[in-house]
Amino acid sequence: MHRPKCRSFSSVWLGVDTRAAIQGSFLQGFVASISVVIVSELGDKTFFIAAIMAMKHPRVIVFAGAISALVFMTVLSAAFGWVATVIPRVYTHYISAALFAIFGLKMLRDGWKMDPNEGQEELEEVQSELKRREDQEEKEETLDMLEQGQAENRRRKRNAILKVLLQAASLTFLAEWGDRSQLATVVLATRENAFGVVVGGSLGHALCTGLAVIGGRMVAQKISVRTVTIIGGVVFLFFAVSALVIGPGE
Repeated sequence: MHRPKCRSFSSVWLGVDTRAAIQGSFLQGFVASISVVIVSELGDKTFFIAAIMAMKHPRVIVFAGAISALVFMTVLSAAFGWVATVIPRVYTHYISAALFAIFGLKMLRDGWKMDPNEGQEELEEVQSELKRREDQEEKEETLDMLEQGQAENRRRKRNAILKVLLQAASLTFLAEWGDRSQLATVVLATRENAFGVVVGGSLGHALCTGLAVIGGRMVAQKISVRTVTIIGGVVFLFFAVSALVIGPGE
């Protein structure tokens, strides 16, 4: 006698199929995440932080500090999104589509109203903030050098790399928290493969940060933040429309 197949309790817990925890394919999550991060981060504050710090400090150290913070933020954001998969997929799918539409329309609106020199203003703002921090640190170091001997000075030189690393990581983390790319990563992780989102987002951040530390000021001055913002708005709207066309699936 043929017995009907029974689904395990774990597969129907809270009405969510276990396949919902691994939504979409790795490739879909990867492509969506890397494209969203690139259009969000080019010309962003984190980009300028890496670009300016790389002009005064070793590029490898600045890159290591910045990318460590960005990867950690990407993993954290994807985890938030993955936890939300306990909600039935049909809800998270359409909520994510609505959020992408809102992000896209806002970016198009901001880009349309944006001054062509917006990137230069952002660059100068970050540069002023870093200059203020450096001036304060130099004053503290000068006072310490007058009070301490050569052995202490050598120790400070050895700790200089760690100092730059931590500064790049902390500034990048604070600038990225609540940023558009972080929110987009959370949303993507609710509807796509979380691992693909993490890998794609991390690679996207690595490409943008690498471009920043290699090109420095020249790259920052050549980037049209207005154009990138408008392109980003189109990309976000594309994901919103594609979600509505494809549907939530199973």
